[in-house]
Amino acid sequence: RISNREMEPQEGRKGIPSLLSSQGECIATNITLFYAFQLIGWTPLIELRNIAEKDGIGARLIGKIEPYQPLSSVKDRSALRLIEDAEEKGLITPGITTLLGVTSGNLGIGVAFIAAQKGYKFIALMPAKLSLDKQILMRYLGVEVVLVDAVQHGFKALLDRVEQMKKDVEDVYVLDQFTNPANPDAHFRWTGPEIWKDTAGKVDIFIAASGSGGTITGVGRYLKTKNPSIKLICVEPAESPVISDGEPAFHNILGIGPGFVPEILDRSQIDEIVTVTTQEAMDMARRLAREEGLLVGISSGANAAACLKVASREENRGKMIVTMFSSGAERYLNSELFAQVKEECVNINM
Repeated sequence: RISNREMEPQEGRKGIPSLLSSQGECIATNITLFYAFQLIGWTPLIELRNIAEKDGIGARLIGKIEPYQPLSSVKDRSALRLIEDAEEKGLITPGITTLLGVTSGNLGIGVAFIAAQKGYKFIALMPAKLSLDKQILMRYLGVEVVLVDAVQHGFKALLDRVEQMKKDVEDVYVLDQFTNPANPDAHFRWTGPEIWKDTAGKVDIFIAASGSGGTITGVGRYLKTKNPSIKLICVEPAESPVISDGEPAFHNILGIGPGFVPEILDRSQIDEIVTVTTQEAMDMARRLAREEGLLVGISSGANAAACLKVASREENRGKMIVTMFSSGAERYLNSELFAQVKEECVNINM
């Protein structure tokens, strides 16, 4: 049984490193047991010294490595909090409730492993033709995946399908990451405090792309309670700059820029918006692999590219800039990110 003290967020958490100093057995009962063994959360920070030195950057560039999560993405945090919040409110029951969620992939994968452990059926609605790797992983985890042509009909097609399935599926509960405050709450409780503690409170600027808006809202709120002068910078696709009051359009930075401003995104605390093109994001993701040895995804490349733009300004010399590496690169093997090397490998094997 987990005590109330163990359930307190932030200060009581020690993360996986605490296992190394524990006496006796250190075995998690299951992969989702968060408060006792902290398998979700407390991921490491890494400094991008090679890239900073090569580009003559005078600021410190720090990335939080979310591929260290159990299912390899930052969305494990949101998935856990969305489900726990619904349980705490008595809205869902294992073995009875069917969970339903719209996802580009990573949230769905996070929900999938938690649902499997807790005994929920999960149906994921995904945009078709955009993320084959994530579709494969979710089906492998036993998820019912429903594909919707959001490229042609827009995000509204996904929302319309949700409304239809709410009528068709008995005892269904929608995990809406775009409107549910439990999403940013996960990052206020866990991600923000981790960054503050592991940087010893030295973080000057936090930069993160907005997909659902949960990470930048939750982390930003927490960091600004500790130091109101911390600058919060939001990253969005240059092709679809809706947070900057531009027009929505197709882009290929998977996981961010859904084409609308999410309800949970707190724009009032954002100090600046930086746009990054799909090409810039992919080029940077490849640089992170070849120059820093970091296998991260396309949105992580967008975050790092934005960091370089901000770090190159003279007023930011000597400052600590922290960003998120949201998921691992292996999740994008069938995307444009790997297209060239995939073709090379196929040709070699032929």
